[in-house]
Amino acid sequence: MPQPATPVAPLHAWDAVDLAHGIRTGLISSREAVQACLDRIAAVNPEINAVVDVLAESALAQAQAADRAVAAGEALGPLHGVPVTIKVNVDLAGRPTTNGVVAWRDLIAPADSPVVANLRRAGAIPVGRTNTPGFSFRWFTENDLHGRTLNPWSRGHTPGGSSGGASAALAAGIGAIAHGNDIGGSIRYPAYCTGTFGLRPSFGRVPAFNPSASAERPLSAQLMSVQGPLTRSVRDLRVALAAMASADLRDPWWVPAPLAGEPVARPIRVALSFDAAGTPASPPVRDALRRAADALAAAGYAVEERDPPGMAQAADLWNRFVHGEARHLMAPAVTAHGDAGIRQAFAWMLDQAPELSALELMQAGAGRAALLRSMMGFLAEYPLALYPVSAELPFEQGLDTRSRADFERIFRAQAPLFPAATLGLPALSAPVGMAQGLPVGVQLMASRFREDLLLDAAEVLEARFPGAGPIDPRA
Repeated sequence: MPQPATPVAPLHAWDAVDLAHGIRTGLISSREAVQACLDRIAAVNPEINAVVDVLAESALAQAQAADRAVAAGEALGPLHGVPVTIKVNVDLAGRPTTNGVVAWRDLIAPADSPVVANLRRAGAIPVGRTNTPGFSFRWFTENDLHGRTLNPWSRGHTPGGSSGGASAALAAGIGAIAHGNDIGGSIRYPAYCTGTFGLRPSFGRVPAFNPSASAERPLSAQLMSVQGPLTRSVRDLRVALAAMASADLRDPWWVPAPLAGEPVARPIRVALSFDAAGTPASPPVRDALRRAADALAAAGYAVEERDPPGMAQAADLWNRFVHGEARHLMAPAVTAHGDAGIRQAFAWMLDQAPELSALELMQAGAGRAALLRSMMGFLAEYPLALYPVSAELPFEQGLDTRSRADFERIFRAQAPLFPAATLGLPALSAPVGMAQGLPVGVQLMASRFREDLLLDAAEVLEARFPGAGPIDPRA
């Protein structure tokens, strides 16, 4: 297998594959890689407030241990010595799992969550914890505990949420891999807003559990929330997914599925949809979809304009099921501990969803199977679906709390994020250039455990639309 070429960029701009190769071969040390990341935090994080808990002391100690392991000829993981960031809503042993809530500032994790443990097992070194909105339940990243995170491309526009700290840090060159999670677009939308790649794995692919949790998650969260990576390159998505997906007995939903599936018929058919989930894409988003479709067609994919079945119904089911449970199980905590932003946004979220009886909630959960059955049949014919991440370009900061009409506009635009979450399917957000000075991207969805098809297609888009690399928010 050919080895990565030695990058000429500063270390903070290297991707994870290059860093791991450089550390493994002695070209660089893990300490140098980690220190470069910490220096980058010091230089640019004051401009964007993406990393809200810097782990300098522990990261440097782990880097020294990683270098000793190299010198001793020990077996090394695929991410040995590579700096990564971890979102503040999953447990990292000895650090607070704040989830952007003041009342939880001292909620110290007794052990690592599975995704953190898996990254460590692969050799990765957490250098910082990234910001979320309060309760990780908005597409805008701000809270009373840690403040507002800014988009490195534009201070006036959201970096997305809830993994907005992860996406902003990554785009600015802080860490090679950012951990995120996604129940309603919280990986894909932040990646879209910052011109990075975001992969929502299949339900059951990456184990999840917070040892600090006092109760099990609601059923909708168990079925729809997943852990996954954001990166600046597709090859980093591959290595990050493989690392995150290792088994952990604490998650009973985890599935030992192979990372690569059986070959599919060629040419691979792609269903292109401009109005997925019933929300027409805005002109710049339509243009981005056309560019992506043309790139895939030029690479031999058979792209046809075709709407996948049941997308609007799946989006509606997400709204009724997730918000139906949140009305009962999440609302008391938001009322008691939420900041003004999450309280207002949450109230308007619940206004979008009918109040359901216990029977109706059970029926909503059961209805998921019929939609998934239909979609699986479609994806057997069209192994990839290409459609918007959001119907609009990244929104202005704070727009979701400005007025009810603004919130309703946002909720309509975000409808394409919901079907993959509802159905537990893998989906990927890939950048395809700029529009009106902001990043713009597209979404790809595949059948269960076919992340390999998403990654192959994303490589085509990456080759046609190379990213800018880390950007400097000070410029």
